[in-house]
Amino acid sequence: MMPGADDSLSIGSTAIVTVTDRISHVSTHPLSIRPARPTDRSAIARLTLAAYREYASVMLPDAWHAADQAIRASLAVDSGVTRLVAELDGRVVGSAALHAPDAAAYGDLASATSWPELRLVAVDPAERGRGIARALVEECIRRARAIGATALGLHTSRSMRAARQLYERMGFVRDPEHDFQLPGSELVEGYLLRLDVSASPSEP
Repeated sequence: MMPGADDSLSIGSTAIVTVTDRISHVSTHPLSIRPARPTDRSAIARLTLAAYREYASVMLPDAWHAADQAIRASLAVDSGVTRLVAELDGRVVGSAALHAPDAAAYGDLASATSWPELRLVAVDPAERGRGIARALVEECIRRARAIGATALGLHTSRSMRAARQLYERMGFVRDPEHDFQLPGSELVEGYLLRLDVSASPSEP
């Protein structure tokens, strides 16, 4: 079952967070970020696969096949992960997965870390440019801080240029120690946001 507000994994509070500054001009309702419910599973899978499908025409075929398989495998993981969704006008328009510290978000592929790991930030392609991805990342940062984490990690690759730019604007820096690479795939690059220091990430 997909983790929700009452699961044993608790990363911060489960209160719904609303965001109005970026999208008030396109919707009569604020964007809300909330823990996923079991009934959201199929919507999260559809949205995530649709959001990442653009890389099929960007990556080399072997690299895309490896990435697609990793995405599908991650969507099936239930243990040690809190899935968040972004909701707008009653529709799920974005999602992200926050893996607990020491949860081995990438299995045996990457070395274990003592901080939470952010994975699969996805936004409905029709809803991009409205600050949804940023709101999801900000909520994951808030939740990581709430459990006293000193850092938040994530991984991306060279083809995901827009995502990399967003993460860097938000203060994430390269963490090569946690890079890894599947046969035929692009280098999966580690990034880290230090939460134990003051930072002032620039606005996009």
